[in-house]
Amino acid sequence: MPKRSLDKLTILGFKSIRELRDFPLTQRNILIGANGAGKSNVVDFFRMLRALALDGLRAFVTASGGGDGFFFEGPKVTPMIEAQVSFGEHGFGFGLKPTASSELMIDHLAILSLNDANKTLLLPGGTYEAYVSDWKQDTATRVGDRAHHVYAAISSWIVYHFHDTSMTSKMRRDADSSDHRELAADGGNLAPFLAHLHQQHPTIYQRIRETIQIVAPYFDDFLLEPRMLGPREVLRLEWRQKASTFPFQPWQLSDGTLRFIALATALLQPDPPATIVIDEPELGLHPVALRVLAALIHEVSANTQIVVSTQSPQLVDHFEPEDLVVVLRRDGATELERMNAANLERWLEDYTLGDLIEKNVIETNP
Repeated sequence: MPKRSLDKLTILGFKSIRELRDFPLTQRNILIGANGAGKSNVVDFFRMLRALALDGLRAFVTASGGGDGFFFEGPKVTPMIEAQVSFGEHGFGFGLKPTASSELMIDHLAILSLNDANKTLLLPGGTYEAYVSDWKQDTATRVGDRAHHVYAAISSWIVYHFHDTSMTSKMRRDADSSDHRELAADGGNLAPFLAHLHQQHPTIYQRIRETIQIVAPYFDDFLLEPRMLGPREVLRLEWRQKASTFPFQPWQLSDGTLRFIALATALLQPDPPATIVIDEPELGLHPVALRVLAALIHEVSANTQIVVSTQSPQLVDHFEPEDLVVVLRRDGATELERMNAANLERWLEDYTLGDLIEKNVIETNP
């Protein structure tokens, strides 16, 4: 079943987003904006959508501090969060209401037929989970034979967030060797995922290795050898440098190198999500690494939709005006605007996009 990327996005009443209607997304969407403009809230919407698709909404809300903070200016001002996403001929919509215990309850779900409104199915809520995973099978269900298309799309969209590179980061610790089916959002199973690629997709593994070597020329290869830890077989992200057989440990990788390894793996994986969202990938990266990262995004976006939230003018320099989505805070609410190349044509004769961000010609400063 083919995965589908996102065509249009409607969000009403979610965090700082009061009203965003039918905002079009392209293959490359680089979110830029001042601190507090709402970039993180756009990314959080995708996290919530994936949690809802995987029947993990209740746990996601609890981990996020409760449901009241999800409503624009609180549940007294915004009694319901509503959203709609469209992809190809299909769409998915939902409404969420607050509860007395500060949770989120499903008010309704909608399986949309964008070619025939009469085929749209509106499903009642009243539960804390959407049970979208029940729609996984490619067969007719109680909600109709289009439900599996909705599940395939929204469950495949993932937010990668490789911020934690501390000594206790999951990427630096032992991971269960069997956890390799999907690269985790935080990269916590990076070692077993790479080991699986080495065994099953050696050409892609070699491409990842060579890409890392551009940024870290001393790096030779990973040493992905399983070992027993009690009853568990685990893997650690051990590695070696060129002209040496000494096994270096994952805590001997710099923060920037570790983060770049995770980014390269996410972007070059053989069966990527239909839509990949990456939150602030520039953290700790050298300008050379940013250039390589931008090249990867351009390459991968030919087949996979990319949404990147960034504050790096240096990264933005590697994209076109039409790739940029400016996130603004106006009258207390987040708005999104896609850049128009025609409006910047004269500026770009003398300046780069990064220059225009730093000069606030492209409005991203406080």
